[in-house]
Amino acid sequence: MLPALVLIASLSAAEPACLCLSSSYPLSAVTFSKPRLATFWHYARVELVPPSPAEIPKAIEAASGLIKSFQAGRFKQTTVKDAFRNGLVTTEILMWFYIGECIGKGGIIGYDV
Repeated sequence: MLPALVLIASLSAAEPACLCLSSSYPLSAVTFSKPRLATFWHYARVELVPPSPAEIPKAIEAASGLIKSFQAGRFKQTTVKDAFRNGLVTTEILMWFYIGECIGKGGIIGYDV
């Protein structure tokens, strides 16, 4: 007898059978996740593609426009609300980077050298 079946057979009627192989939990998980995965793949195909050669000059123009507006001092006209929102977005990006570094290192403190 398989170990999982032995475990299920050893459960008494008073204990909840949460490890039952004949339950419909795997089927309901598949049913639950199929539309969500379809939505994810739809947006992944659209949003996660690399830029086409025609889009690269547009990105360069946008970056040069951002640099010119910074040099002209346009950032001084930012409202407190927009500055706070930009700070939150920057903090979120830095925290995701930090979390990725911690996952990559396998710990919070330093690398093993």
